[in-house]
Amino acid sequence: MLDQGGWYDLTDKEKPFKELIDLIFIGAMGPPGGGRTFITPRLLRHVNLIALANFDDEALNRIFGTILHWYFSIN
Repeated sequence: MLDQGGWYDLTDKEKPFKELIDLIFIGAMGPPGGGRTFITPRLLRHVNLIALANFDDEALNRIFGTILHWYFSIN
């Protein structure tokens, strides 16, 4: 589907290719290891990979505290 933009419906003789338009695919996975596998390069070429690190409580308090301080200082 990602390579061709749709797929063929062999039961429809008049218009067999079904084109899919304006779709967003979202997926999530854990880090590889423990039974999980890597994403293959064949699939990875179609997507953007975003990785997030785990933050400790002190870092989260500083990040969101700074945002809230900025927000309330302009309002």
